[in-house]
Amino acid sequence: MYLGLDLGTSGVKAMLMDDGQQIIGSATGHLDVSRPHPGWSEQDPSHWLRATEEAIGQLKQSHPKELAAVRGIGLSGQMHGATLLDSNNQVLRPCILWNDTRSYREAAELDADPRFRAITGNIVFPGFTAPKLVWVKNNEPDIFAKVAKVLLPKDYLRLWLSGEHLSEMSDSAGTSWLDTGKRAWSSELLAATGLSVEQMPKLVEGTQPAGILRGELAAKWGMGTGIVIAGGAGDNAASACGMGTVAEGAAFVSLGTSGVLFAANASYLPNPASAVHAFCHALPNTWHQMGVILSATDALNWYSGIAGESAASLTAELGNELQAPGSVTFLPYLSGERTPHNDAAIRGVFTGLGHESSRVVLTQAVLEGVSFAIRDNLEALKSAGTTIGRVTAIGGGSRSRYWLKSIATALDVPVDIPADGDFGAAFGAARLGLIAATGADPLSVCTPPKTAETIEPVAAHRPAYEAAYQRYRKLYPAIAGLAG
Repeated sequence: MYLGLDLGTSGVKAMLMDDGQQIIGSATGHLDVSRPHPGWSEQDPSHWLRATEEAIGQLKQSHPKELAAVRGIGLSGQMHGATLLDSNNQVLRPCILWNDTRSYREAAELDADPRFRAITGNIVFPGFTAPKLVWVKNNEPDIFAKVAKVLLPKDYLRLWLSGEHLSEMSDSAGTSWLDTGKRAWSSELLAATGLSVEQMPKLVEGTQPAGILRGELAAKWGMGTGIVIAGGAGDNAASACGMGTVAEGAAFVSLGTSGVLFAANASYLPNPASAVHAFCHALPNTWHQMGVILSATDALNWYSGIAGESAASLTAELGNELQAPGSVTFLPYLSGERTPHNDAAIRGVFTGLGHESSRVVLTQAVLEGVSFAIRDNLEALKSAGTTIGRVTAIGGGSRSRYWLKSIATALDVPVDIPADGDFGAAFGAARLGLIAATGADPLSVCTPPKTAETIEPVAAHRPAYEAAYQRYRKLYPAIAGLAG
């Protein structure tokens, strides 16, 4: 048996998988986010431990024999979070999360230093880890002076599980401190933020062993000794391992709270000017590119609250057949945007509203707006040298066939729907646990699921979709100066 632990923003998911990669059971421990000021987003790392205990405790009750047979554990986690420890491994302040934007000024200052883009291959986004540490240095100097180790969220979980300060390449690539091509910490970039390599965890590949489960916890959960903990992955790379998106040319689109267009690469292809993320993958000698929009299903859920109907009811009103775009256009920038604009201040709009603009029309516009934002990501990936011939859809929004038809038509590529199953980050983490514990070939383990259905672009609507997308593209520069 193998255990995948996925530390998300809203909970910790624990999943049991057997050596045939069948899911045996899963459980979740709940988490809340603290927002003490506008734009702030924090969590107490002790809550991650409580939620993990809760999830594994549920598995111990429901599957005690299977939990006792675990031989490897894989970790996945929300990226970019700044978990600051003193020399006694005590947490110095709440973790500043990926969606915290307080350090936008510090991010801009670091990004203006050409070394950061040159070495990391990425823009320094406000959500990344390095600008958060500069914010702490500028605003909480007493805390900054005590920082002995900076850990990403899942790696704090690893410290508790194993006593080791270790991380891996995919998660570390989102800090703005990693030399992404060399897969090593950059002492030059760390020094630019007042830190050193000694304050960072040691690095391994996501498929390699990275600690052994402490005997105390193993006994508490009724598990054996010598259980290997894998390096693991950041949540998107872990999802890619779960989806089998690991070989050159493989891609998925994720319609979760945020939206992601993820493509695996056999070589390092940075293009920071496009706001594409060029990160290390969880597998050795592989990389990935990723476009990120900040509001995908979040945009539909926001509109659902205003309309007073559930998201499922709103999309059901559209019917099954894709309609040509109407006169209303929606920009889904409800909390700013990452790819391709890197604009924390921009906000969303509806344009083209008229007396005839019904609820159905606005629902259609919201779905199309997200589809066009993902098309922006596709164009950004193309400019970075990546060609995508088809994508697999995952995430809660992928339950809407109408939305998938819209995305397929906007991107002009087929969208595959996987057979029923949970192929997300916890499953990917369990796969990495299997590889680390057994030495199995990563490509033979991280295979894609069977395709249940393929959504083809609706050829009859391609010209109308292209015209609507070009209209969409003109709106951002028109409103960019009006934000705030």
